[in-house]
Amino acid sequence: MILEDSPTLAFFRGLVEPMLLLGLLYLCIIADGHPFTGADLLLMIVAFFVSSYVYEQIETYRRRHRRSATFHVLDVFVGWITVVIILMGIGRATGIGGTYSLDAILPWFLITPFVLLLVRRFAYKFAANTKLFSAIRSAAIVGANNAGAELCTHLASHPASSIEMHGFFDDRELGRRKPGTEERHLGQLSDIASYVRHHHINLIFISLPMSTQPRLLSLLDDLKDTTASIYFVPDMRNFEFMQSRVGEIGGVPLLGICESPFIGINGILKRASDIVLALLILLALAPIMAAVAIGVKISSPGPIIFAQRRHGLDGKEITVYKFRSMAVCEDGATIVQAKRDDVRVTRLGKFLRLTSLDELPQLFNVLLGSMSIVGPRPHAVAHNELYRGLIKGYMLRHKVRPGITGWAQVNGCRGETESLEKMKARVEYDLEYLRNWSLILDMWIIVKTVIVVLKRDNAY
Repeated sequence: MILEDSPTLAFFRGLVEPMLLLGLLYLCIIADGHPFTGADLLLMIVAFFVSSYVYEQIETYRRRHRRSATFHVLDVFVGWITVVIILMGIGRATGIGGTYSLDAILPWFLITPFVLLLVRRFAYKFAANTKLFSAIRSAAIVGANNAGAELCTHLASHPASSIEMHGFFDDRELGRRKPGTEERHLGQLSDIASYVRHHHINLIFISLPMSTQPRLLSLLDDLKDTTASIYFVPDMRNFEFMQSRVGEIGGVPLLGICESPFIGINGILKRASDIVLALLILLALAPIMAAVAIGVKISSPGPIIFAQRRHGLDGKEITVYKFRSMAVCEDGATIVQAKRDDVRVTRLGKFLRLTSLDELPQLFNVLLGSMSIVGPRPHAVAHNELYRGLIKGYMLRHKVRPGITGWAQVNGCRGETESLEKMKARVEYDLEYLRNWSLILDMWIIVKTVIVVLKRDNAY
């Protein structure tokens, strides 16, 4: 999790650079007049993992030491030399090094670091001058002190981070605040949660000293009813023994305590897997979806697709699509959840709900970017407004795109939540998913979903 990396930089580092490295190897092999073989594919795979690991370690070191742009250039070359040495060592140890043509491999060794350097320079300029991949993230700082003012200055000098600073919150009197922060004072600490909700703030940076623990606990408790990501800004000048840091902006260390797991390359991997899976499932199930659409149309009066407003990423309203399974299409201030033997459910609708076929149109939500294959299930707007006031931390589940299926659903929390305890259990599973997310976990949830659907538990 690196806050200074905008989605644009994450895109270049996570996808463009590895693909470029492998593409150069492929071109060098073809240009040498040799056919592409299984040994070449093996080299590509090994080079991908080795280079990813080496440059990740260099990036981690760079974040821990404030280094100039000159050292960034040196990092590219040192990293690539390290990759080459490791690849040569693997080739000699396994005995397959002699199977490669030196006329193809040597140009790849020499050209790659210069190309990587050019790509990185382009990526930084591109991120600073375009919003094609980068969404502006709004932010506020808690504490108009030295650390907060320094962070604000660094944000202003790093446009590639795509962060728009609104201002400062501080309870202290005007004379005790850092000079230069007065004109950007937004209010007291008690005003933060309301301001975050009304102005859709994405990031909160807390630069208060640890001596203000009671106020911090109260503040964090208030912020649980928002979807803002929260970071502590420790003053490293007072704590020189603190060497590890989760992230930084322009050399200012940050400790993230409440963040989405889909930051940087994780966000790219999650979105890419969503698109690929949604397209594959749609292609495979297109005949079934067509049959369901015809069945809904001729079995009962009303639209084929039922659209309902729900809360999605960052708590924003989205429209979720389903095959209509009821004789009514409720989307008002009061919505009654479907119950066992609910008279509103049509005969075909009961079958669709038992098999979860009514959820298939949400694959289009996934392609449109409002949902994910796996994630916390979206609730109707009316239900959200009810439960956010009853369950502490309820809105944290909206830090990611809602899913067609989720960790809660494959652990028994599927169907009606007729009690507050059942909803609390569902929310706890959702938060556990956010804490432990991985692509492997997503794949496991998809497999378990198929098993749960075949067993037809709690669907009515």
